Amino acid sequence: MRRQVANDSQIAALANAQHGVVARWQLVALGLSGQAVDRRVRSGRLHLLYRGVYAVGHRVLTVEGRWMAAVLSTSAVLSHVSAAAAWELRPAGAGAIHVTVPGDPGRARRAGIRTHRSATLTPDDTTTHRGIPITTPIRTVIDLGTTLNGRPLEHALDLAEQRGLVDFAELRKAIEAHPTRAGSPSLQAMLSRYTAGSTVTRSELEERFLALCDDHGLPRPNVNTRIEGTEVDFVWRDRRLIVEVDGYTYHRSPSAFEADRARDVALTVAGWTVLRFTWAQITTRPGWIAEAIRRHLAS
Repeated sequence: MRRQVANDSQIAALANAQHGVVARWQLVALGLSGQAVDRRVRSGRLHLLYRGVYAVGHRVLTVEGRWMAAVLSTSAVLSHVSAAAAWELRPAGAGAIHVTVPGDPGRARRAGIRTHRSATLTPDDTTTHRGIPITTPIRTVIDLGTTLNGRPLEHALDLAEQRGLVDFAELRKAIEAHPTRAGSPSLQAMLSRYTAGSTVTRSELEERFLALCDDHGLPRPNVNTRIEGTEVDFVWRDRRLIVEVDGYTYHRSPSAFEADRARDVALTVAGWTVLRFTWAQITTRPGWIAEAIRRHLAS
């Protein structure tokens, strides 16, 4: 019997399930010949992205479409910083898309794709998220340890905990099972001093301030903690010092300005010192801020 040839609606349905992209082998599996695929490319119904991977109808893709195209092109899974972006542990950057294949890739390099080789990648380390083959959150965090350290790695852990993506007991077991795997040593060192949920920030400005503390050797404050019945950005409890960081989004309205100052008065009356720093000060005068905090902590 003749194999039924896919019609455009079937191709569109496949592309819709894969963020607008399809692989050549998938089209052949639907019944198209190689010549039929090539005709669709020439007529502009398919647009070549990588060898054997096409955008259907147009080249305007979401970030998920670009991730899916890279995965289809390499028969791999999304990994490292790209997987972290998909799990919302890191921002989606404009650089190369990272994927991982088990064993020796044995493939030619593709522009815009960073292919990692892993002898330890197993089916238990992979899953599907948003329809895209990807490393699990635990494996993603371990892989992040190969490229991140310090506060950026800690922030990824914060977000994983906040979103309920990682069981930290399971994460520790995975590291202990492969202590020499790339990423494990730096992550193990981080976990040895990490308290889940203690440094969860809510804005880029809060991230910058916490990094400022680390960069200038200041002791870590508690983050987004309730003091005297109100939530404050940062606090050193033993020195009764509170720092508030004023970004443009949440503090620019007259009502917010008034509420912030009323709260400062209430905290001051209760015996706390409140220092406020703006975006401009944190980004352009970090040394001045650090010295002000250091003097108060030493007093």
